[in-house]
Amino acid sequence: MLVRMQSGPAARGVSSTWSLWTFLLRDLVALAALTIGFAHGARAHSLDDVDAMLQSDERYFQQIDKPTPDFTLRAEDGRIVRLANLVGKVVVLHFIYTSCPDVCPLHAEKIAEIQKMVNSTPMKDQVVFTSITTDPSKDTPDVLKAYGPAHGLDPVNWLFLTTTQDQPENTTRKLAEAFGHKFTLTDDGYQMHGIVTHVIDKEGRWRANFHGMDFDPINLVTLVNALTNNVERPHHGQDEGWLAKLKNLL
Repeated sequence: MLVRMQSGPAARGVSSTWSLWTFLLRDLVALAALTIGFAHGARAHSLDDVDAMLQSDERYFQQIDKPTPDFTLRAEDGRIVRLANLVGKVVVLHFIYTSCPDVCPLHAEKIAEIQKMVNSTPMKDQVVFTSITTDPSKDTPDVLKAYGPAHGLDPVNWLFLTTTQDQPENTTRKLAEAFGHKFTLTDDGYQMHGIVTHVIDKEGRWRANFHGMDFDPINLVTLVNALTNNVERPHHGQDEGWLAKLKNLL
């Protein structure tokens, strides 16, 4: 049977709708696979397998395995938060400042996208998203409280950290340097800086960097899933698992 194909605006509308549904289906399949992986962590591949996959498939991924730079900072609600307080959860951490006119809000929205993916799975209670300001003199608690929700971040498992009242103003910029990048003050009050998303495991160990904003969010979520499941030891003799299925589906 011959089918007459539409042309013109109607056809383009059908094509756009089909592309949208294809994109949504891809994310739903990925999240389903991640949920299966979460529920069956004992059968998951080792963290080395996950790292190898990411090094092969994600050009912006950097494997790290060293202690996380320690910190004691103040949250947007005034409480003191130490790195030790976050042990037991996987931490997705980045540095921004709220008056940044370009890449910082885009970075926050990228993190919000990842948070939505994580929070739609059982990982929600095991992951905390942490934004650290490098401009504490301007980023008051009220400013911090408003920033996250304005860019799509859910306060349920998100922290915005700044300096304590007795810390020097450059404390968080020095912390950023300890994480491998700089926020350099310019004469016009802005800061020159790069974009890096850091991932810390449940034992408080620094495990990975995702550089820039062009990485695929599902790759970061895949690593977070492995870390929430405490996937460490290799399981030999398994040709197929949730990770391989996820890779094939995508």
